[in-house]
Amino acid sequence: MKTIIILGSTGSIGTNTLDIVERFPDKFRVAGLTAHSNDEKLEDQIRVFKPRVVALSDASAAAKLRQRCASLPVEILAGEEGLIQVASTPEAELVISAIVGGAGLVPTLAAIRSGKQIALANKEPMVMAGKLMQDEARRHGVRIFPVDSEHSAIFQSLEGHRIEDVRRLILTASGGALWTVGREDLQDVTPERALQHPNWKMGAKITIDSATLMNKGLEVIEARWLFDIPASKIEVMIHRESIIHSLVEYSDRSMIAQLGLPDMRTPISYAMQYPGRLSMDLPSLDLTEIATLTFCKPDHDRFPCLGLGYESLRIGGTMPATMNAANEVAVEAFLNGGIRFTNIAEIIRSTMDDHNPKEVETLEDALEADREAREKAESLVVALAR
Repeated sequence: MKTIIILGSTGSIGTNTLDIVERFPDKFRVAGLTAHSNDEKLEDQIRVFKPRVVALSDASAAAKLRQRCASLPVEILAGEEGLIQVASTPEAELVISAIVGGAGLVPTLAAIRSGKQIALANKEPMVMAGKLMQDEARRHGVRIFPVDSEHSAIFQSLEGHRIEDVRRLILTASGGALWTVGREDLQDVTPERALQHPNWKMGAKITIDSATLMNKGLEVIEARWLFDIPASKIEVMIHRESIIHSLVEYSDRSMIAQLGLPDMRTPISYAMQYPGRLSMDLPSLDLTEIATLTFCKPDHDRFPCLGLGYESLRIGGTMPATMNAANEVAVEAFLNGGIRFTNIAEIIRSTMDDHNPKEVETLEDALEADREAREKAESLVVALAR
């Protein structure tokens, strides 16, 4: 039986992971859970899965949870230090990192330094400090298994092959909710419209990232560090049906791809059970029913965030962390109705232009860039809202 920790257990990835645990109680045991502020959902999870320790980023939510769970054998921690303690739980073998945004970097790095194997669903730690993450993983004998459907597809398509034979990685993108919206109409898009993803059920932040194509910008950076492949060999292709999750082309021009219906439980279960596979009771892909698969190139003019992702990777150092922080601030402002959809890319662009990048040699280097970028982006949001 494998003992696991879930960082971000109340979100989409976390709840899907717990669905797998519930289906396979003889294979997985939950030792710890974390959440941001959803104490009610975390309480439900405590009562079902009986973790030894949990943590909430929000101290007031943690206090409320302690009152309601006083009779239960669970330790309830709070704040970033609480997340670090849960991530470092001694008996855990595997940590599923599913905290949304840059907040996942510190606890994920703590899990790596504690020697835990990592199932990485959260792109942002690799974006902010990919080299540092991989250096620490090698130092502590840790493997990082991708959970993102695209990176899981690449991982599976690389199995049994030599990395030196790879000609290029091709990440597929659905195009999100706004792919068919004209350039002139994008500025009037509402959050409700942008959240209507055609294929995937995801949290609000990642759904907006899908609509701007920033999701792919982040994934390009993550792929560079996960697979040690330069950006020049990583491409993005629009594939509206979300059936081919990504492809690898080899030097002999043969291509290997991973296909499946869009359900995050498939890549999550593979990361949890690797190198084996779980017998998942999910619908099978019927290609005769799908019948048609379509592909096209990204539109960098309408969706400039993808290009900003490539640019930040090319510049390197703290620039990806800066870009990521600006994006988080801008997306939150858009979801709250404070800015237009097209302002998201403008805020990221201006924040990057204002940044003087340096190498990420320590965790603090990435966190400092993140803090500075958030301050800059927040000032831009305020200016646009006037």
